[in-house]
Amino acid sequence: MREKHGEVFSIAGDNAPIPGCTVSREICGGENCVSYFSLAENTDISAEIYPFHKLLLMNEGSLEIYGSGRDGVPLSPGDAILTVCDAPVGMRTASGAVYTEIMIRRKDAMNEAVRAGEVFQLAELLPYAEGRIVNMDVVHNEKMKFVLMAFDAGCSLSEHAAPGEALVFALDGEAVISYEGRDYPIHAGESFCFAKAGRHAVRAEKRFKMALLLTLE
Repeated sequence: MREKHGEVFSIAGDNAPIPGCTVSREICGGENCVSYFSLAENTDISAEIYPFHKLLLMNEGSLEIYGSGRDGVPLSPGDAILTVCDAPVGMRTASGAVYTEIMIRRKDAMNEAVRAGEVFQLAELLPYAEGRIVNMDVVHNEKMKFVLMAFDAGCSLSEHAAPGEALVFALDGEAVISYEGRDYPIHAGESFCFAKAGRHAVRAEKRFKMALLLTLE
């Protein structure tokens, strides 16, 4: 994963739009390619037909998804959408936008809570539960897992290491990520990347929700 490890960062802040341009930056290749996109105001990615889904996660600004003769579907920060297959899909913005795109194959196992073409918020897919950590697999295959986690205040994950690299998206609240012996406070809208086998733990002193993209070899 071509992303900085071991520090809190902002996807939107690191990928500010360039006036008059659309810019993409691939951070993970392969069949489930992950990229950041930044679109300047009044720019457009033309509608094209794809044989796979795209999971779009809005980081900043506003975006409109269009194609197939449909009116534009608006997205705001915190929104997400799984685009349809085999139909034209385009993206445009009047004010500028930064978003994360994950390619999802037809055969990847998708949670029934997510329906192609419908806007949703990741943070609203799962509830908090008193004294518990709630997990939900959004999509997975043999080389990738995208999971949501909701921590009640006071809950934590003890130190462990993952078999691949992992990218955290903080969705709600705040927590402390311990990584290789150092603590990093993280808040909604920020991100963190673990290297493969990097020792880490998560402690939620207040309620906290996050999405975790794990890549497996």
